Amino acid sequence: MLYRSAFGALALTTLLTVTAGSAADKKYPNWKGEWTAIVPRLEGQQLRFDPSKPYGRRQEAPLTDEYKKIYQESLDDQALGGQGLFLDHASCLPAGMPSMMSIGTFEYIVTPETTYISAGSELRRVFTDGRPWPADLEATYQGFSIGKWIDEEGSGVYGMLEVETRGPFKGPRAYDSTGLPLHFDNESMFRERIFLDKKDPNILHDVITVIDHALTRPWTVDKTYRRGREKYPNWSTISCLEGSSSTYVTIGKEFYLLSWDGYLMPIKKGQLPPDTRYFSQTAK
Repeated sequence: MLYRSAFGALALTTLLTVTAGSAADKKYPNWKGEWTAIVPRLEGQQLRFDPSKPYGRRQEAPLTDEYKKIYQESLDDQALGGQGLFLDHASCLPAGMPSMMSIGTFEYIVTPETTYISAGSELRRVFTDGRPWPADLEATYQGFSIGKWIDEEGSGVYGMLEVETRGPFKGPRAYDSTGLPLHFDNESMFRERIFLDKKDPNILHDVITVIDHALTRPWTVDKTYRRGREKYPNWSTISCLEGSSSTYVTIGKEFYLLSWDGYLMPIKKGQLPPDTRYFSQTAK
């Protein structure tokens, strides 16, 4: 089934690329190629919602007092060796919006009805066919997106894609690996303006505004991406489980290290072992 799904996805990508190349070239912008997030090397992790600022507290997120306390609890847990509010993504659940747009490589597949944004193992669909918002949406990590193409200069070629993304979302979700939180009600809204840089057509901007109940005001950042020079990009994809996460195990809300000889080990001081009440106990 895994191989069948992979070949199905390849066939879909091939079909969409052909569609974009034949029907959209003269009317829609050229966003073809592999786009890599531009994340300046400031102090701290590379996964940052605002790439112009260091991660964590120095992102200066306009959190409410309630969520400042929640965030501090996440930081305190991480100081002891835990994962805090980053536990779900550290356990290989999808990052979702908005952090899925923060790091890595991206592909934009433009068709008149839908623009597909491939972000590693996650996929967004931005519907531009004029459909109304569904009355009953299924919760997802990436949300539901409706977009509108804008010809700002009246040149006959679209230059900007305006996108609104709504939930309900699956969660909890975090902006970065410190567990900088979005509201637990998962009712976030995101508004984006995606366009090529006026001076460099190989730089793409995604100006994202977050509207979330954990914020005192909307939070807007400008994410940029650089188009690769490779004519035939590799498009390599690594599953979360292929990396270091394969050496960790999440049980409930606890995160454990899996040792080389197959035993669970604590990752923070004073961490209790998992509850084994449903297993037969070894007689002493």
